[in-house]
Amino acid sequence: MEKPSNLLLKVSRRLFTNLDDQEKFIEALMNPQPFSPSILWCQEKPEISPLTVETPTSWQPQFIDRLYLGEKPGQHPLHEKGYFYCLDFSSVFAATTLLAIPQSVHLVFDMCAAPGGKSIFAWKALQPDLLISNEVIGKRLGMLISNLKRCQICPSAVVNRDSSIFAQMFTGSSNLVIVDAPCTGQSLLAKGEKAPGCFHPTAINKSANRQKRIIANSAKIVSPQGYLAYMTCTYSPEENEQVCEWFLERFPQFQAIEITNLAKYQSHITTMPCYRMFPQDRLGAGAFTVLFQNTNQDEDERKEVDLNTISSLYIYQNIKRSS
Repeated sequence: MEKPSNLLLKVSRRLFTNLDDQEKFIEALMNPQPFSPSILWCQEKPEISPLTVETPTSWQPQFIDRLYLGEKPGQHPLHEKGYFYCLDFSSVFAATTLLAIPQSVHLVFDMCAAPGGKSIFAWKALQPDLLISNEVIGKRLGMLISNLKRCQICPSAVVNRDSSIFAQMFTGSSNLVIVDAPCTGQSLLAKGEKAPGCFHPTAINKSANRQKRIIANSAKIVSPQGYLAYMTCTYSPEENEQVCEWFLERFPQFQAIEITNLAKYQSHITTMPCYRMFPQDRLGAGAFTVLFQNTNQDEDERKEVDLNTISSLYIYQNIKRSS
């Protein structure tokens, strides 16, 4: 096995004080092993699964199946028919914080939605009156729309604008805003994929600054008592805990919510309730996740979205619920 780069060694030391933990983390990235695939049931989950299912984790949602290694759910006929959506189990972990939301949800806004996994998870878990999925990168819109269509996600709409536009248009209107933030993608290495320069300080800082801008704009959309879910698929503290600390300093009306089911995944880098999965856990390539609530109770600041105005922005919509 080739030697780990100095930048990878530096990140491993920042993440773990224990030498054994550092070595396991580095091994998971330098010698990647396949992870079990997982599926999200969009339609009624059959009593007997057509695929071989692993024993569920304690925190795994009912509508998720983690499959045996070697299963290829994307090739199953039910996939093409939209019965389920394929996703990495790390994405399941990150989105599981949404299950802690106790109230009914009118509007879910997914700020960085492509390819659509978190949007579909939120739709299945929360059954909102409307799901709006935004994707700012034009070439990623096709896969997002295709997945929402195939899985018959309704009522839903797709938009393509910068987060700053929605911060002005949707101020204080959304019960839940999801920010699956663009990041350096360091967990791609644990999947055996390439992520050039992902550990370089310049790339990390550039990514962190972009994340701060997006989360700040997204916070303005959250209604009083509403929620903001922040998550990444990278390891650097600068893109995770430090973004959250920056966010709370500037938006003190928000507080991080404790997710009891994920307690054993609590980040050891901070006392803030936020959660990490690492590749050496052998469940998925890795993720960071936190759920914030807007503690502002001033109902005068809650605003209803003018759907007629917004509909002019829709690139795709499937608003009418099937009977």
